[in-house]
Amino acid sequence: MSDDPEPTENISGGADGGGAAAEFDPATADTRAELVVDRLGELYWQKTYGGQDAFTCLVRTILSQNTSDKASQPAHDALLERYDGSASQRDARSASGARRERREGLDDANGEAVSGRSRADEIDLAESLANAEQSTLAETISSAGLYNQKSEIIIDVAEWVLEEFGSAAAFDEFVKDEEPSQVRETLLSVRGVGPKTADCVLLFSGGRGGVFPVDTHVHRIYRRMGIAPPEADHEGVRAVLERDVPAAKCGFGHTATIQFGREYCRARKPACLEDPEACPMADVCEQVGVYPETDEVVDPAEAPEAE
Repeated sequence: MSDDPEPTENISGGADGGGAAAEFDPATADTRAELVVDRLGELYWQKTYGGQDAFTCLVRTILSQNTSDKASQPAHDALLERYDGSASQRDARSASGARRERREGLDDANGEAVSGRSRADEIDLAESLANAEQSTLAETISSAGLYNQKSEIIIDVAEWVLEEFGSAAAFDEFVKDEEPSQVRETLLSVRGVGPKTADCVLLFSGGRGGVFPVDTHVHRIYRRMGIAPPEADHEGVRAVLERDVPAAKCGFGHTATIQFGREYCRARKPACLEDPEACPMADVCEQVGVYPETDEVVDPAEAPEAE
């Protein structure tokens, strides 16, 4: 187990993740899922989340898709360094003025954008990325993997934010103020934004209780434990967890489960294969798809018991 109780590489935000302290007591858990989350509270940092900029969070989560935080964090930092500064914003505006003019339109009376911002105003990150040259953006985020695809998606998402909300700031207000179900439905209508990405924006930006994003770790672990059905897809696992884990604990449950998956319940070599007592959740885990006697591990959906 790591000596650092709050790893900075975790997408939860690490030491800079913000949020208020939260407390968990396994003795009071009403469901097995809540018990697991409360036990994770004995291993890892205890926080609730919210307050991150919604558009930045959306871009960060897109970069993290199908890759590790170790690979995607440098891409995120490089993107912000190139596209979130005044100089890069001016370059993007100069290079892509015609494209932006077609999208925003002009008010014939005063020459200002329909959004109400003067052309002399600084453009925000969404506008800078909407005007980005795709190959340059791809090169900037190359450490994240699938960089050509992700650069196209980020540009499309930035254009969508400007078209629908007018600015990244207005998008941030939408995420934090509107009903979570409406925000989620709206985000899921955008190409490249799946359930996990939408839920991460709701959690880390909106601070919405009852949101339990399901990534590969969460999907694997709660099926392996027997808490969710072995054949459940990501949405099926999410439904079980959001039903059985109190709303105030869902955000922590997501981030702590990710770290638990990295340190103990790994995909190919879970700790229980090395030592039955090595895993702190051994007494509440059904080990679906894990066979210590043969040193074999399969996806829970492929376990004989699931057939």
